[in-house]
Amino acid sequence: MTHYLISFNDGAMDHIRDQDLPEVGEAAHAVCEEAIKAGVYVYGGGLLRQQASIVATDGIVTDGPYPETKEVIGGLVVVDVPTRAEALEWAAKIAAACQCAQEVREIMPDADLDAMVREAAR
Repeated sequence: MTHYLISFNDGAMDHIRDQDLPEVGEAAHAVCEEAIKAGVYVYGGGLLRQQASIVATDGIVTDGPYPETKEVIGGLVVVDVPTRAEALEWAAKIAAACQCAQEVREIMPDADLDAMVREAAR
């Protein structure tokens, strides 16, 4: 199967009132639980707002993201499904639960990396 990244931008949920956040969190967890039971959930979570660091090729670390960055990821779920259509179905469920639009991107397969992971698991 293929891995898909389903994500939303930092700030996309800012319209949700504080008192409604627990209900939204429960709805999001319910979708994740459904994905887990369906056997397609790989990983997911929210990202701390603006807690990024940029590590350059020479190892120098700076606070990030880059100033010219207009949007950064606020949360993500990775699903392992056979088709883009199925990934879009999961994204629709997540969008409804989180009350914000979701971006869907296919993660490029890497047979060499997959082989390394299988070997390490032995």
